[in-house]
Amino acid sequence: MKLHELHDNEGATKPRKRIGRGAGSGTGKTGGRGIKGQKSRSGVAIKGYEGGQMPLYQRLPKRGFNKPNRKKFAVVNLGLIQKFIDEGKIDAKAAITEDALIASGLVRRKLDGIRVLAKGEFKSKVDLNVTGASKSAIEAVANAGGSLTVAAQDAAAE
Repeated sequence: MKLHELHDNEGATKPRKRIGRGAGSGTGKTGGRGIKGQKSRSGVAIKGYEGGQMPLYQRLPKRGFNKPNRKKFAVVNLGLIQKFIDEGKIDAKAAITEDALIASGLVRRKLDGIRVLAKGEFKSKVDLNVTGASKSAIEAVANAGGSLTVAAQDAAAE
């Protein structure tokens, strides 16, 4: 097979619809926009507009409070860490840090830190260093004979 022999499957691509290119094209004159009105004009972004009626997002009650500086943690379950150790993607003998979890592909990005939760079975004796952990996760690691160290800066996040 050569480069000039490559092609898409039949019907995989459709030609772009060229609007406003004469009456014979089928989309000439008004270009499929109808006649008059706000949506026939250029530069119109309607999105949540409801034509004078109070928009839905304004009619619904607002409740609660969203903390503007809240921390967002990447969450990891102990069962997944165990699976990655079994597959050899994480070295259980060395201390498992947040950078090691990212390097293994278990976590995509750190965000404000990594928080470990106790879901799943955990049986490896490891030394884990993370930003946050649930009490049950700390217990589970301790029961397996390992240690889970939580960074002091985020003790309030528990």
